[in-house]
Amino acid sequence: MKRWIIFLSLILVFGSADAQVTYSKKDSVKVVEILRGKDTTILDIARRFLGVPYVAHTLEVNPEEQLVVNLRQLDCTTFVETVLALKRCKDKGEKTFGDYCRRLQEIRYESGAEPDYTKRLHYFTLWMDDNAKMGIVKDVETPNPPYTAVQKVSTDYMTTHVKSYKMLSAHPAWVPAIRNMEKSISGKRYRYIPKAQLKNTRLLRSCIHDGDIISILTNIQGLDTQHIGFAVWQKDGLHLLNASSIHKKVVLEPMTLRQYLYRHKTMPGIRVCRP
Repeated sequence: MKRWIIFLSLILVFGSADAQVTYSKKDSVKVVEILRGKDTTILDIARRFLGVPYVAHTLEVNPEEQLVVNLRQLDCTTFVETVLALKRCKDKGEKTFGDYCRRLQEIRYESGAEPDYTKRLHYFTLWMDDNAKMGIVKDVETPNPPYTAVQKVSTDYMTTHVKSYKMLSAHPAWVPAIRNMEKSISGKRYRYIPKAQLKNTRLLRSCIHDGDIISILTNIQGLDTQHIGFAVWQKDGLHLLNASSIHKKVVLEPMTLRQYLYRHKTMPGIRVCRP
């Protein structure tokens, strides 16, 4: 598919001149269609993407960092960012593609900085902290129970696996900045819900709301989070609406989140943030 690279006037979009955005015409059309449509809740917007193919590394398509808008191919993080940016626009009555780009930048980069690989919120712990600081989401860590466990973050995966990251491998001068990013969250502690507590109870239903962002934690060395998606309550319990690498598309996971976590030994539990 032909890709368009344009220069937007950031007086209207980002507040400075000549920043680049990578997108296709279909992306901009779909953004405007959703912004001018009747969907209002975060799950209404998220369901608009059911069936969209799962594709990893869609932000790594340029030699230098640019704001990438791709609604045709999503991974778990870009799915959440896309939907959240659209919801932010809807809440504020914003209806243009430029508005959407500005909201996406606020969510994806530290303190809404202009596109810069070393300012992209690569670790979801940092993503949650920064978006909470910006007032975009609220970190939820109570009550106890079900928030009975504590995660101590220890991140170094990117700087110990540089070759796994195309842009970082091509720019070794960026490694110290990414190492500082890792150090900034390592040692922090956050309360979380262990998977044993993910039962279909009145308590859990009161603690997690439809449309909350679920961060599935991991015990893989050097990482903090393994997967993310949106909370959806059904009769049998809590499910995850997500861009799934297993199903190769955006799906509402048919098994409950509790069942899903018990099938993955590397997933001890979840953190929650609320848009």
